[in-house]
Parts: sequence; structure tokens; C-alpha cells
Amino acid sequence: MHWSRAAAALLLAGATLAVPAAPAAAAGPLTEVLVFSKTAGFRHGSIPRGIAAIQQLGTQNGFSVTATEDAAQFTPANLARYQAVVFLSTTGDVLDPAQQTAFEAYVNNGGGFAGIHAAADTEYDWPWYANLVGAYFHSHPANQTATVRVEDRGNASTAHLPHSWSRYDEWYNYRTNPRDGGAKVLATLDESSYSGGNMGADHPITWCKTVGAGRAWYTGLGHTDESYAEQNFLRQILGGIQLAAGHRPADCRAESGYTPLFDGTRASLDQWRQAGPGGFTLTDGTISSQGGMGLLWYPVRTFANYSLKLDWMMPGDDNGGVFIGFPDPQGDPWKPVDQGHEIQIDATDGDPSRTTGSVYSFAAPDPAVRDAALNPPGSWNTYEIAVHGQRVEIWLNGVKVNDYLSNRDIANGYIGVQNDGAGLDISYRNIRIKTDGPSQPPGVDLARGVRGVASSVEPGSLHLAANATDGDAGTRWGSAHSDPQWIRLDLGRVRTVNRVKLTWETAYARAYQIQTSPTGRTWTTVYSTTTGNGGIDDVPVAATGRFVRVLGTQRATQWGYSLYDVNVYAPAGLT
Repeated sequence: MHWSRAAAALLLAGATLAVPAAPAAAAGPLTEVLVFSKTAGFRHGSIPRGIAAIQQLGTQNGFSVTATEDAAQFTPANLARYQAVVFLSTTGDVLDPAQQTAFEAYVNNGGGFAGIHAAADTEYDWPWYANLVGAYFHSHPANQTATVRVEDRGNASTAHLPHSWSRYDEWYNYRTNPRDGGAKVLATLDESSYSGGNMGADHPITWCKTVGAGRAWYTGLGHTDESYAEQNFLRQILGGIQLAAGHRPADCRAESGYTPLFDGTRASLDQWRQAGPGGFTLTDGTISSQGGMGLLWYPVRTFANYSLKLDWMMPGDDNGGVFIGFPDPQGDPWKPVDQGHEIQIDATDGDPSRTTGSVYSFAAPDPAVRDAALNPPGSWNTYEIAVHGQRVEIWLNGVKVNDYLSNRDIANGYIGVQNDGAGLDISYRNIRIKTDGPSQPPGVDLARGVRGVASSVEPGSLHLAANATDGDAGTRWGSAHSDPQWIRLDLGRVRTVNRVKLTWETAYARAYQIQTSPTGRTWTTVYSTTTGNGGIDDVPVAATGRFVRVLGTQRATQWGYSLYDVNVYAPAGLT
């Protein structure tokens, strides 16, 4: 965010104590890599190409590569030379017990492992290796073209890839799902795009994990000779080696239980709403800012006690941010500034409390930790933002950079992402959230785009019923100046409804009912109030019906009923 209002001074005056983040190790050097390609079973003809390709990556990126098939090099003293060991299509039982012990100690004490393709077809009787590689090979169909779905686009080995990556290879099925063993899955296979997959809807193909003090990375790609001349695959290998060596930051913590808020599809983006000028374009699962300064926010529900994750990228010296804990902005992007918090994205601001990883104008990150974790402009980074009560914790690429206790009422609020202004470009993708304990999950707004029917329209106005479901907070339905009045929505078929949210304009309803009906002729009242006071009414209900009606029976003013928005939500997973 770039400030242009005097209110900034007031924010600084309200700041409370920032708790320093725990120190984290800086990215380590990458000078030597061991490539091990011993085979005791099937031998891949692509191994020589793979060795040459990794050697070339070393030449281009400042590290030397030792290639060997001599397991006797697996001694404590020799392994200590290397920041990472690559198992390149190894097969069968390739290490004896003493060599296994040496390799276990190497990884557990901070060494890195990068497995390529048949590394999963190796050491079936070594339980520690089963945990290291993440999953064992089961079978594979004939070589063919398939679609890889990139799940983590902030990881060093996958950040450069498109959301959907179509390529030719030999596609492994695995005996178990590596997620079950604590791996962070980076990419999966779309089994509908090829023949012979047997893992179903969740078929991981690239992942990473923490093992002891070390990190392990694996990809099932790399069977063919042609793979090792493919730039996208070579960049994936480079990122995997850098990640394993601790040379590039990465979040390899297992991830489960997160609900996507923006999953790269137009349908998920349509659930969001723009407040203020500018906006975002959608390309390849990514939203990119244009114009501004505005805010794209998620109006489906507020969140409390949560972990919010997303990827972000700035091409240069640009600006953006993630907003948390704010009330409905009602079209004004400055309300989140004044009442929530911005987790800033801007690495070059002179004020450290307004740089990447800060709680904007309130708490600077630990600069050394932040700088070590930050990927450069043009690269993708990941945020995890945890909010518990008024405590805000921030992780950058898996490294904790900030821990702040706020004096603002942020414990339960909306979330959003900023478009800071023309020329201050930023992109976001893969926005997801996980709440602690039992909670109401995000739902689907069944009313968005439904053309409502109303009992009347304010005389001489264009305040039509459709304005209440168009997603525009600046438009409204207004009725004639009399009682009763109603607005009715046809959801197309009988639906399960668990929430109705009403955003009233000044001329609100003192008394009204929310009703449902299967036919639109007979109505069941699922909520009723005689003490309405305007603003936002977010009402939990338990109902079914094709039709939803808001029936106003008593106005609070001399004017008609006036609704900016009607939102009707189905439970998550029910559309």
C-alpha cells in the first residue's frame, strides 16, 4: 500500500507491542552435489542424459556435480562434502547397512535428498527410506501425454510452471499417497487426461517433506531422454536440488484441511467482490492487478481463528498486500485500512514497518529472516497468515518473519487482496484457508446473478430487484414507500440453504421475514425479526427451497425498503 491520507498517522498512534519472530537460518550455500545412479533392477536409458543435464545446471548455477554409481562413497566423511544427494532413477537395493546408516545420519543432520523418477523404485526393505522418498512405485502404463496440475506454485521447483502442464512421460502410480506420510504435495496428475492411472482424484507426482533436520524432494517425472532437454523440467530439477540443499526457501510442511477461496477458476473468482477502483484479470489460474487503488475481498463469510495461505508475485518494484480482520467495506477500500490490517508486500519501502512481511505501519518483520526467505522480484512467494484472536503471525515461504499482537478488533472479519494502483503490479493465486476446530465452512452464493422479482420499485428510479444480486455494492433494490414489500429469488431448483446475508441501505426494514418455498406459492418462514437496525444481517438458517423471499412488514423510515445485496448460501460442497 502507498499512503495518501492523513489517517496513516492515526494508525501509528494505535500500534501495540510487536513480538519479535523467532530467528531462522539463512539460505545456505550450494557448492557441491552428489548424483547417485546405481541400479540393481531395471536400468533407465535416460540416466546418462540426466547426469549431463544436472552437470550443466551446476555449471550454470555455481555448484559442482559428482556423478557416481559407487555406493562406497556413502560414508559420513564423504557425504559431508555435499549439500544435496540426487538419486537419479536408482532401482533396487543399492546401499548396504553401513551405507544406509551413513545416509540416514547425513539427512537427519541437515543434508538434502532429491529423488528423480525411479528413486521411488528403490530400497523397498528400508523403512527410513520409505519415509524419505515419500511413496514407493507401484506400476505404470505406457508412455503417453498427461496433464500435471501444479498445486503449489510458490515452491522453487514448481513456481515457473503453468497451472496445467501437459507433457509426455512415463507416469508412475504409487503404493501409498505421500500426503498420508506428511509430504507437502507440489503437483498432481489429472488421471482423466491419460489412461492407466490407479490413484484416483488425488494422484501426487511431485512433493517435498522435512526429514530430521534435512529436506527431501521427489518428482516422478524424468523417464524419457527428451525430458532432460526440456527447460521446464530442468528448472524443476534445479529448484528441487536447491530446495533439498536449503539454498532456496520452501514450505514443506504437510498441508491438509484447507478450503480453497480462489482456486484459479472463474467460478471461484466470481464469489469475490471488488471495492474501489481497478480490479484483476484472470489468466492461467492467476489474478493480476490493474488500476486501483482498490481491494478484492471475499464476501461469503467472515473468518476467525484461521490460517490463510496464498501465493503472490511482483514483477519488479511493485506493491500489494493481503487484508485481514475487516468489516464489510460496503464499496470503500479504505474501511479495511482503518479497521483491519494489511500484511504488506513491498520490499523497497524506506519504512521497515511498510515492507514485505510487515503488519503495515504497525509491526516490521525481522529483516534478516525476511530477506533470507524472500524470493526475488519476478519469482513467486508464499504467505501463511495466522490470526488467533488479536494475534497475527506471518510466514514467508515457510519461515516465520513476524508475530504481532494487535489492539484492533480483527478476531473475526473478512479477508481480501489489494490492487495498489496503476503500474504497481501484483499477482495472486491459490488462496485457501483453514479454521481451527468446528466452524461454518465457506459456502456458495446461490443468489449471485439471479434476477430477482420485487413487489415494487421506488417510483421514478432504476433501483430494480436485479441490483440486489449483481455483486455491485453500489447498486440497490428500492421499493415503493409502503408496507408490506418483498423481493423474491428463484434458485432454479430446490436447494439446501444455511445462511442468508442482507446488506441494507439507510431505509432498512424494522420488521421482516426470510421465507422459503418449493413452488413460490406457499411459504415457510425460517427467520423473523421486529428489531432490525440496518447495516448487515448475516442470518444462519436451516432450510430447503427453490424460492427465497425477504418479506418486509415494517419500514424503519418514511422511505421504502432498500437492499444493496441479498446473498443466499448453500453449505460448502453443495451447489
